[in-house]
Amino acid sequence: DVQCFDLRAIESYKNNRLHQGMSASMYGNPHNKGCVVNHLDVMILGATEIDIDFNVNVTTGSDGTIMGGSGGHSDTAAGAKLAIVVTQLTRSRLPIIVDKVMTATTPGESVDVLITERGIAVNPRRQDLLEKFRDLNLRVMTIQQLKEIAEGMTGIPEKTEQEEKIVAVVEYRDGTVIDIVRKVR
Repeated sequence: DVQCFDLRAIESYKNNRLHQGMSASMYGNPHNKGCVVNHLDVMILGATEIDIDFNVNVTTGSDGTIMGGSGGHSDTAAGAKLAIVVTQLTRSRLPIIVDKVMTATTPGESVDVLITERGIAVNPRRQDLLEKFRDLNLRVMTIQQLKEIAEGMTGIPEKTEQEEKIVAVVEYRDGTVIDIVRKVR
């Protein structure tokens, strides 16, 4: 465990000799040769927004307000052999799939699959998965098709107005700046 959020996890860590604790550096630091996330088979995480290029936002709401840190979203997506994002197609009358995310937290090149209650979209970079999913008769469609279904349910939302003032900087796992957050009007 890197993060323990409940008493059962803490109790397990205390009493179970097989329960291993580790630092955040050991878990997700891309400069650590033993980085655990680089050995994950599958990552399953959510999204507040995902765009048609599979970029994921978990930093801000669709209204631009900061929701919190990414909690290792980009680390696990980049490190896992299979990176899956699971989300509802709409939330609070807003589509989750957009043309461009308000804030990029995890680059689309690290995301392999989007699963919603209406269908599955596979990143075009993963043709191997696309073929397997189709062979299994799963409801596979393009992310653009899922976006159109969502917009048919909600309409196209108005764009959030932002000021020039930068209120936060989003760093990628290697320390490079992936995006900035501007003050909302």
